Amino acid sequence: MLNRRQLLTTAATSLAFLGLRHIATAEASAALPGWRDLGAPRPDPMKILDLAAGFNYSVVARVGQPMDDGLLYPGDPDGMAAFAGADGTIVLVCNHELSIDEIDKSPFGADAALLGQLPADHLFDSGLDRPCLGGTTTLHYDPVQKQLRRSFLSLAGTDRNCAGGPTPWGSWLSCEESTKRANGGYKVDHGWVFEVSASAESAVLPVPLRAMGRFNHEACAVDPSTGIVYMTEDRSDSLLYRFIPDQRGKLAAGGRLQALALAAMPSADARNWPDSGATILPVRQDFGVRWIELDDVHSPDDDLRLRGHAGGAAIFARGEGMWFGHEELFFACTSGGPDRLGQIYRYRPRSERIDLFVESSDARLMKNCDNLTVTPWGDLMVCEDRPDGASLIGVTPHGQLYEFARNAHSSAELCGVCFSPDGNTLFVNIQDDGLTLAIHGPFSSVARS
Repeated sequence: MLNRRQLLTTAATSLAFLGLRHIATAEASAALPGWRDLGAPRPDPMKILDLAAGFNYSVVARVGQPMDDGLLYPGDPDGMAAFAGADGTIVLVCNHELSIDEIDKSPFGADAALLGQLPADHLFDSGLDRPCLGGTTTLHYDPVQKQLRRSFLSLAGTDRNCAGGPTPWGSWLSCEESTKRANGGYKVDHGWVFEVSASAESAVLPVPLRAMGRFNHEACAVDPSTGIVYMTEDRSDSLLYRFIPDQRGKLAAGGRLQALALAAMPSADARNWPDSGATILPVRQDFGVRWIELDDVHSPDDDLRLRGHAGGAAIFARGEGMWFGHEELFFACTSGGPDRLGQIYRYRPRSERIDLFVESSDARLMKNCDNLTVTPWGDLMVCEDRPDGASLIGVTPHGQLYEFARNAHSSAELCGVCFSPDGNTLFVNIQDDGLTLAIHGPFSSVARS
């Protein structure tokens, strides 16, 4: 079976690209600006994660291991971000996408015997017969010794905290991928964003940021120049949202929620599904955008996306990971494209333009793009959510793909990819395996490859 590198260095008949439809042959690769040829990931003798030559990993945390607050490291680690800590440490704030019934991965133990370690008012939803198990952990990691220094539960009692995003003011926005109502085991409604300070020393009080809307939240990204928060939604007919806060950096003070629309195509369908009957949006052609004001954002009927689309907003195919680069916002649509293999869109807020940056048409190259980040050298690093060898895929500014890492050892997705503030350590989660990893190596050389 051909690996991604072999696919990208074969003839045109072997390549059904994505994005620019470039053919990256061995002879032509040098002529393609930004091309990275790292070689195929090397088999990991520990059977955890295969990496490009020269790179290695350490296990930061594993499901079930004791934490410093007396609780257990929860399962299903998902989105996360890294912040500068004291004495050269790195502070990771990590989501855990746990449902209320996943008690075998609970921070409180399968019998909830450890629940008393957490003050009752620090649990957003204690449930009718068991607590909600989603939330965040905070991990203090020493990149020199490659050791975990401290860990604790930093947000508790929420539901299916999938992704989120860091803020310029030093916090993590944790999103519930849930619209559960106060019934069937739940005491309160879910579907909110919560803010967790990276400097917190213990679990924070769980305060839902209701003005940011109630929907099936996925990821957030904050424009550092304006403080506007952009958000994705994991639905097959999702919207791209933005929250304009009344006070920059104080999201709890309220604000306005809007949804993106294509200026010349009201209620556009950006999924590029042939059977939808919609116009197929071409790759790398940009479109002007406008923003639709949304009302009744608490959306008790979970119809915010439906009302927004009816009002002119564009729909996307499962909006997932998103990250700000240099005045550019990238976001993944996991099931977008004619073959439903995934798309990555790029939005430029200064010019109010959007374009389809990458669209996969070959599952061997990229399938089901999910969490993503912008690398220190300007590429994207993208997690795949697939059961058959999920990889970390690099995407150059010119749209070429390369494989950096691969999970060839389980059916678990990769998620939570992010770099340390100094760019020398890459973190990633292997979700179903309950592992958080730190990857070390010559990242400065990747941009020159």
